[in-house]
Amino acid sequence: MAPTGLLAALAALGGLAALAWLGILLVPARPWDLHPIAEDEDPPPEPPAWPSVAVLVPARNEAAYLPLTLPALLGQDYHGEWHVIVVDDRSADRTGEVARRLGDESGRLSVVAGAPLPEGWAGKVWALEQGARSAPAGARYLLLTDADIRHAPSSLSRLVAEAEAGGLALVSRMARLRCRSAGERLLIPSFLFFFNLLYPMRLVNEPGSRVAAAAGGCVLVRRDALDRAGGLTSIRGEVIDDVNLAGRIKSLGEPIRLAVSRSDVESLREYGSAGAVWRMVRRTAFDELRYSLALLAGALAGLALLFPLAPLLAFTGAALALAGAASWAWCAGLGGIGVVGWALAAAAFRPTVRYFGLPGRWVWTLPLAGTLFGGMTLDSARRYLAGRRRDW
Repeated sequence: MAPTGLLAALAALGGLAALAWLGILLVPARPWDLHPIAEDEDPPPEPPAWPSVAVLVPARNEAAYLPLTLPALLGQDYHGEWHVIVVDDRSADRTGEVARRLGDESGRLSVVAGAPLPEGWAGKVWALEQGARSAPAGARYLLLTDADIRHAPSSLSRLVAEAEAGGLALVSRMARLRCRSAGERLLIPSFLFFFNLLYPMRLVNEPGSRVAAAAGGCVLVRRDALDRAGGLTSIRGEVIDDVNLAGRIKSLGEPIRLAVSRSDVESLREYGSAGAVWRMVRRTAFDELRYSLALLAGALAGLALLFPLAPLLAFTGAALALAGAASWAWCAGLGGIGVVGWALAAAAFRPTVRYFGLPGRWVWTLPLAGTLFGGMTLDSARRYLAGRRRDW
């Protein structure tokens, strides 16, 4: 027979996990429901005059994506002045050549050849800094957008109108991520879900809250606010540049806004396997924990409690009952606690699964995805401690 003390400890942990999921569902910020979704809201009013915008596209080895995304940037229906600057950051492919070929006759596109990376700078931030230095002096806003992001024709207009109407210093869109391969279906929805648990958008958008975040694929920032925050130099060494930039802007007392995009801002980046997503996440996971082993241990313990424990208890209860290794009461209790915890997690995950258009059964995959994210976090720490950090 299974030891009663062990069964009691497992039941207590399972109850704690279920309470944690109940708390996530009931917390006023509701981080699980993915709101706001930009396209589901009424469009903001047009400003009396459209300000000038410089669009900065940091690009390193992006020759394959630029033909799919750069024409959309150059084809914006924006009624003010805007200029697109692609920074070819020492690419090994034909990124710069492709960008120049895609330029239109309006002279709206500039291509900057990236200089060597200075000491203490992250590669992407250095590319953005070079783009900002090349931006027209009169540009009121800078749009920082990745080379794999495709914008709808009205994207820039809506971002600027939103900023002008709300007096916002920063407006960011969480791009709709690609979710087609098996690895993407398993891990991309949970990636978005976890991001919103860490940075609830309602709190990000609340002026009095200390929570700040942005999504680096699409960030519109008012230039004077960026200058007051210390410019891009203030985040020069940050691997997670978007969240840190949002934090610096919000610390000025300036309002910011983050929303999920349903269709206007879309990432075309392909992750053909779970391994590709793993490599993407491990680049920044340990940085998110500020390179602290204590925070790493806490994070892994929390992930273990929230994700694999509930299904483990559900299956353990059933297995003990079949083997006759515990009383019916213990088997039913363990199994019931596991099922309840798993069901609460699935309920929290359901809006994200719907957002990506996946079948409802995918809600039950969250424990597996969460367990894998724990592995990615541990791998990120291992690589950092071994001196292997990403170079861009």
